[in-house]
Amino acid sequence: MMKDKLQNIKDEALKAIEQADVPEKLNDVRVRFLGKKGELTAVLKGMKDVAPEDRPKVGQMVNETRAAIESILEESKVKMERAIREEKMKQEVIDVTLPAKKNTVGHRHPNTIALEEVERIFTGMGYEVVEGPEIEYDEYNFRKLNIPDGHPAKDEQDTFYINKDIVLRTQTSPVQARIMEQGKLPICILSPGRVFRSDEVDATHSPSFHQIEGLVIDKNISFSDLKGTLEVFAKELFGEETKTKFRPHHFPFTEPSAEMDVTCFKCGGKGCRFCKGSGWIEILGCGMVHPHVLEMCGIDPEEYTGFAFGVGLERIALLKYEIDDMRLLYENDIRFLKQF
Repeated sequence: MMKDKLQNIKDEALKAIEQADVPEKLNDVRVRFLGKKGELTAVLKGMKDVAPEDRPKVGQMVNETRAAIESILEESKVKMERAIREEKMKQEVIDVTLPAKKNTVGHRHPNTIALEEVERIFTGMGYEVVEGPEIEYDEYNFRKLNIPDGHPAKDEQDTFYINKDIVLRTQTSPVQARIMEQGKLPICILSPGRVFRSDEVDATHSPSFHQIEGLVIDKNISFSDLKGTLEVFAKELFGEETKTKFRPHHFPFTEPSAEMDVTCFKCGGKGCRFCKGSGWIEILGCGMVHPHVLEMCGIDPEEYTGFAFGVGLERIALLKYEIDDMRLLYENDIRFLKQF
């Protein structure tokens, strides 16, 4: 009778093991048949009802049944784990022939690249880079630069007014006025920065753009110093073959004033689509600092002279990288920016 009972337990256990499809169910079988409150333990607890002479034999049969169930449990567990691992390996297979995912690393904007190059050229000549406020007093933006109220240049510049005394600066020249006012001479500075004019947006205009202006003030500074400086700048920026040409012009804060052209670096001055057939490209405005500007900033024009020049940063970037539409610089199109 005991033998039959043990055989039934064994058969039930094997059937339960066979039906188990996850490791958790195998564990349930172990607890149900071999645990502290399991069926085999219950048989052992009923040994007191067995005749003393039969107890060793029954004990042996119980142990054999336990060993058989444990052995099959272990075997099933190993098989199940192997199958689960193989399935996982199939799902997690890595195709090593696929191209790797590249990290997209950012880089400097074309404007920044052009600015750093201009700064490198001028700091190499001993200039100091200085910056000033983008929201400026009318006095520094206009009056101290020899543009009094009612002056036509004030209308030409399409200024953004915050109130009658405060404007968004239309040029970086007010930085020069602020430096001159400090009275620490000689002066040799470069002032780059963002400027604002109420222009319509098109291929060559924007209400917000960047200027780089230079100012040198010392004793015995002449126009030839200005020409020499700007010639070195043009050769450094556009190549050793570049020639420069100065055309008379008018600016309220310089006298005499000039526009500077450089030979087209695309065709070397022969004339092409890039320079509209002329062989020359206009690059910047410059001149000798007007004596009245020196006076207003507390510098004696009898003792000191100086020159100033201003160049549009976007203009340099557009020329240098042969970009034909300024809007591209600000649209943040990754396909365009990636080229730099």
